[in-house]
Amino acid sequence: MRDSQTIHINDMGTVLLERSARARRIIVTVRPVKGVRVAVPRRTSFESALEFVRTKKQWIKKHLAEIQAYEKQKKTFEDNFQSINKAEAKKKIIGRFNQLAEQYGFTYRNVSIRNQRTRWGSCSVKGNISLNIKLVALPRELSDYVILHELVHTRVHNHSKKFWKELDKYVGNGKAKAARLVEYGLGIL
Repeated sequence: MRDSQTIHINDMGTVLLERSARARRIIVTVRPVKGVRVAVPRRTSFESALEFVRTKKQWIKKHLAEIQAYEKQKKTFEDNFQSINKAEAKKKIIGRFNQLAEQYGFTYRNVSIRNQRTRWGSCSVKGNISLNIKLVALPRELSDYVILHELVHTRVHNHSKKFWKELDKYVGNGKAKAARLVEYGLGIL
């Protein structure tokens, strides 16, 4: 019995059928870069799994299109960022950071601007704030959200209800803005 099989299906591309000892049913996943993967239980034939995949063709195509749109938007964002003068970007972010901190009465210890791969920002328990230089390429509303998110962490050091309630005083619906950040391709705050 084969452990895996790769098949090309028109309109879907390459589909990996992979035997799984843990799967109790046929499971289809669609992931960026990896594409379509089908977990096939031990007692299910690849032919049955392939037939199941064909019944889910519209669902798979929809998710492949969403991933493609996401990847295109992420590439556009990254291309826009590459054309930015890093020194000017740091100056602009720090200026806006100081303006918001003063406007809302926040105190902090240090602020640094870095080119981070997975975070928009972070705040240590000592009040040191690190912000991603890519904030300069975000819409103003979202970059302000990230800055205020980290400033609120100087008062509330977790993501409790109290934190979100405090953040909402400054940005409106903070959780909705956090969800919008996902469109720009970095990890959570």
